[in-house]
Amino acid sequence: MKRKEDSKNNNYDSMSFTDHLEELRQRLLNSIYSILICIFFSFLIIKPLISFLEIPASDIHLLQLAPGEFLFVAIKVAGYSGIIVSIPYIFYQLILFISPGLTKKEKNLILPAVFGSGLLFFLGLLFSWWILVPAAINFFINFGADIVEPTWSIERYFDFVLLLMSSTAIAFQLPVLQFILGSLGIITTEKMLSNWKIVVISSAILSAVITPSTDPLTMSLLSISIIFLFFVGAGLTYVSESLKSKTLSSSH
Repeated sequence: MKRKEDSKNNNYDSMSFTDHLEELRQRLLNSIYSILICIFFSFLIIKPLISFLEIPASDIHLLQLAPGEFLFVAIKVAGYSGIIVSIPYIFYQLILFISPGLTKKEKNLILPAVFGSGLLFFLGLLFSWWILVPAAINFFINFGADIVEPTWSIERYFDFVLLLMSSTAIAFQLPVLQFILGSLGIITTEKMLSNWKIVVISSAILSAVITPSTDPLTMSLLSISIIFLFFVGAGLTYVSESLKSKTLSSSH
């Protein structure tokens, strides 16, 4: 088994720079093809998909205010959906590209981080869909319910939903970043926890930046989730440090 692994590493080391570029090009092309295929199939079911994304706006009249507005919405929704659905395959291509050149220690760090990143991305989407989007829409409806009737542009509605969901999914990458930095020894758990006040302030600023509606309820929910994720990342870093210290003590 060890000989087989050594031979794989030797084959990888013997590859020229041009071979590495060719493999990278092929992985990128595979990822692009997967995105285009997913976008194509998303476009085939675009009307049911749009109807599904309209569920949180059930009490709102969505209007097409300009010629072709619904077409642009359909293209946006298909594009976002295609990228999201193809993310697991893109991560798979990334793992195939980087894993042959990694040492065993690096694989133990990078591969779980890649899988964790994908998982947290989808958890961020679910959190945004089930919590943030309905909370924001209900806030806007109830705030002016006694004065105006909620009639929104369908393009503005989908810009809001898609941007909020994608930005939340990206914000959910925080624990993975902390885990990588902690495992590489760049920052310690003690240093993370000592700066918790900065994290609270930064989470509020980040929530204001990435929340398209900038309403206080959505910003507060996102800020609280970022703070929670920060402490999850600190916990993962602590576990990584504990395992590393046990390994060092056992080796001595």
